[in-house]
Amino acid sequence: MIDSKILDKLKAEVSNIENIVIIPHLNPDGDAMGSSLGLKNVLMKMGKEAQVVTPSGFPKFLSWMKGADDVIIFEEDKKKAEDRIKEANALIFVDFNSLKRISDLSTAVSESTALKVMIDHHPYPEEIADIMISVPQSSSTCELVYQVIGKCGWEEFVNSDAAECFYTGIMTDTGSLSYNSSNPDTYRIVANLLEKNIEKDKIHELVFHSNSFHRMKLLGHVLGEKMFLLPEQQAAFLWLDKQELEDFSFQPGDTEGFVNYPLGIEGINISAFFMEKDGKIKCSFRSRGDFPVNQFSELNFNGGGHRNAAGGESQLNMEQTIEKFKSEIEKFYKQYKEDRNND
Repeated sequence: MIDSKILDKLKAEVSNIENIVIIPHLNPDGDAMGSSLGLKNVLMKMGKEAQVVTPSGFPKFLSWMKGADDVIIFEEDKKKAEDRIKEANALIFVDFNSLKRISDLSTAVSESTALKVMIDHHPYPEEIADIMISVPQSSSTCELVYQVIGKCGWEEFVNSDAAECFYTGIMTDTGSLSYNSSNPDTYRIVANLLEKNIEKDKIHELVFHSNSFHRMKLLGHVLGEKMFLLPEQQAAFLWLDKQELEDFSFQPGDTEGFVNYPLGIEGINISAFFMEKDGKIKCSFRSRGDFPVNQFSELNFNGGGHRNAAGGESQLNMEQTIEKFKSEIEKFYKQYKEDRNND
């Protein structure tokens, strides 16, 4: 549930604000970009000046969404991004709840005196905004943003462009409604979006069936050569170093979903993917059932997220990171099994 007093405050503030910047997390995925661009389209229909500023680039398979070509990417033009944030009367954070999730962009955000709003569905939010809307039960931030729009009385401003963005986020964050999507409200929202005359089959095609030849070769390489099992922990892990990414002409988004593949192996309930990027190791974790990869990531890899989907990072080199993972997952899994047996 969203507190009605918080919604009343948001509605009152937005009515008096004209210049808004929307910010998703680092390496934005479908939910982050969908909620950012969907909200931007709605705000512009309301007559507001709205701009999306991302900490880093986003996958090419999301570039078709309305407004994607106008996104300011901090890593590519720091001055333009910082100036735009300074000009804003309000900053809206979507799909993250800790400033560490926007990396170096957090400095400009922290220095801003603008109204700050957070709309997010991840657990354990930090106090990073004046208006905090946190609903971990939501399937996605896109679902939550759409609910906020409806409860604020802005539904009339959701056109097909915005609806396509919101649908994309729900689709990608639920594996096309295959997980994290048991709440009937999710399907009611999807039905509402379909009534905006969006083409869901076309969206699915654009997101999931527009792979480059290099990405498909990279996927074959990582599954064939870089996937390893830890049967006693019902776990598997994959990894790619910087040289391998260069060899396969890596582009942002090319490794999206790689971490999910080991979960298709019988008896594997935990998956990890490690990728060398920008002098550190980016970590992704997934699980099935009740194994809490968010807790594991928070304890060991400076991360967090959802019970079945989390991220983190390591300052160690790849070999050390993998050894740490193998050691820590053994201990964590042992404790997890003991706790379950005691329940």
